[in-house]
Amino acid sequence: MFFYLAKALWFVLQPSTLIALLIGYGSILIWTGWARWGRRFVNVGAVLLLLAGLSPLGNALILPLEDRFPRTDLDTPPPPTGFILLGGAEDRLVGTARKAPTLNEAGERIIEAAILAKRFPTAKIAFSGGDAGVLYKSSSEAEGAVELLTALGVPREQLILEAAARDTYENAVFLKEELAKMGLLGPGTRWVVITSAYHMPRAMGAFRTAGFNVEAWPVDYRTRGQADLTRPFDKVSEGLRRVDVASREWVGLVAYWMRGRSDALFPGPRPSYLTSCDQSAAGQGEQQSQPASPCPPSP
Repeated sequence: MFFYLAKALWFVLQPSTLIALLIGYGSILIWTGWARWGRRFVNVGAVLLLLAGLSPLGNALILPLEDRFPRTDLDTPPPPTGFILLGGAEDRLVGTARKAPTLNEAGERIIEAAILAKRFPTAKIAFSGGDAGVLYKSSSEAEGAVELLTALGVPREQLILEAAARDTYENAVFLKEELAKMGLLGPGTRWVVITSAYHMPRAMGAFRTAGFNVEAWPVDYRTRGQADLTRPFDKVSEGLRRVDVASREWVGLVAYWMRGRSDALFPGPRPSYLTSCDQSAAGQGEQQSQPASPCPPSP
């Protein structure tokens, strides 16, 4: 229910939709006895359209998300047990119809996973992603991921696929269950999440709430950094898209926190003594051997 409710609410609440509704509704009111209010709605909508579409607002909204988690040091032992690749990088609807690989703006997730698979040939690549479509159903993202990754040179035996998750929290919960069944969780294991930089705070919060301790490897940066805080957009569509993407994450962070799907409103890096804690066994019913441990308990 949460999945469908979130999709429906976001369709209405996303900035581009709200702006369109303001202008459209105002245009209708102009031809009625509420013409004054109609003009106000149109004027406000036009100002918001220019502000969101041309100003650096989108960059200002997405930059704190992108900068929240730095990349973990992969050269520090122990070597990674595996990398968790979150779905969202494919357009399965188009790809299935065209019978061709179809990556979207987040395609760097797939590319980076292939690069890391070659750098760490003994590490597993665990992909999590099903069909998140509502109006239009397609095949599981996992099907497309295995085709793309093997075509990029990743051995099939190096891949682990989870094809039921529809959102970030389900990614964490379902994949943890899958890896636990395979005996790939426990003391000494090390898992690293690959996802878009702006999405990393919500992903880390969801994995922590699921009792799955992971490290961050952000990709798919949309900004250069602080320099883009003053860089306007030269296309209204691009600026509006950036505002939509960033707003979706901020709203998602609030919703996840309120629903108990994230350990914090704005998850951030933890001290080193906490990131070294392995809580994977707690999800299988085992208790911490040392009650005084600084590691937070699994839910």
